[in-house]
Amino acid sequence: MPNDDYMFDNIPVGVLGLVPMSNCAALGEKVNQYLVHWRHERQTEHKKTIAFRGFERDTYIINAQTPRFGTGEAKGFLMESIRGYDLYIMVDVTNYSETYTVCGHSNHKSPDDHFADLKRIIAAAGGKARRITVIMPFLYESRQHRRSGRESMDCAMALQELTAMGVDNIITFDAHDPRVQNAIPLSGFETIQPSYQFIKGLCTNVPDLSFDSDHMMIISPDEGATERAVYLASILGINIGMFYKRRDYSRIVNGRNPIIAHEYLGSSVENKDVMIIDDMISSGDSMIDVATELKKRNAKRIFVISTFGLFTDGLEKFDKAVSEGTITNVITTNLIYQTPELLSKPYYINCDMSKYIAYIVDTLNHDASISELLDPYKRIKRLVKKYRAGKISPKQK
Repeated sequence: MPNDDYMFDNIPVGVLGLVPMSNCAALGEKVNQYLVHWRHERQTEHKKTIAFRGFERDTYIINAQTPRFGTGEAKGFLMESIRGYDLYIMVDVTNYSETYTVCGHSNHKSPDDHFADLKRIIAAAGGKARRITVIMPFLYESRQHRRSGRESMDCAMALQELTAMGVDNIITFDAHDPRVQNAIPLSGFETIQPSYQFIKGLCTNVPDLSFDSDHMMIISPDEGATERAVYLASILGINIGMFYKRRDYSRIVNGRNPIIAHEYLGSSVENKDVMIIDDMISSGDSMIDVATELKKRNAKRIFVISTFGLFTDGLEKFDKAVSEGTITNVITTNLIYQTPELLSKPYYINCDMSKYIAYIVDTLNHDASISELLDPYKRIKRLVKKYRAGKISPKQK
């Protein structure tokens, strides 16, 4: 645990309440376990005072349910009082594994269903909570973040809807375009990068990595991912390259202009380990196309890294890419639903984000600054130093 004595300089905003929606139950339980352990371990006389009421508990999870009627309509229930609580509602809008019944037919829940259920739980709070923070790792409708032509601005409307319902803060991870927060300029909005967890995942699973510009590069698969690639490359002191997507603007397929080719800009990747980093893997076609182009340029090992592994077209193409030697590992986080099939893949590296989220919740509950938590520069530097010194032994797979 980090030095958290400073937390007791601030009285908690309210009794901590963690509300993981059913679509985020596994991640929420892990976060809860960290919070329970830390608060039991802290030794201070403050825990006995009325200002710290409810500080030390056996669980911080508040049971929330969204039962459905036969028509598919629903309602939200909070199963205990939350008056005066500092609530943290966790939701995974991409969890398609959940189902509900409509007139006898089984439907998989879509992001729209999950977002509607989130609003139902906020409404169930009925203004009784002292503060409400929504932790939404994958920002709802984040890919519809700007208007080009006559289009809806879904993400901006969703953010405004949440704040109008009384949500004080929204915490998300690796937002597709952070500028969407301009839709709610007077409300709290944090988009967090899991950069440290990516490097930790590499260091604890891959041997013989050399974090220098002679042996490693970071590749942005498109112009939109350049900023996160530049940030990580600057910390590690290595070079970056970039692909840009050449599109056919004469036609639209599935709502967007199809990609004709990926063009590379950057120095040689020959005999270098390469990290391809992006915010999400959707179908995976772009990542595999980029990896294939890098292999043609004689790249050594290729690590596909993404915050969100959606894998909307399944894993077969990744299985093939790994078996052909195009890709060495795929690295994503547990911020969204992961299939048992994905977790069983020998080439898959899972970055657990529960401890990081628990730190954020614990700190915010004390109304303390999370600036240090948001900046992983020092932690990445320490991690790489330990790896170079041989103090981190990669797991054998």
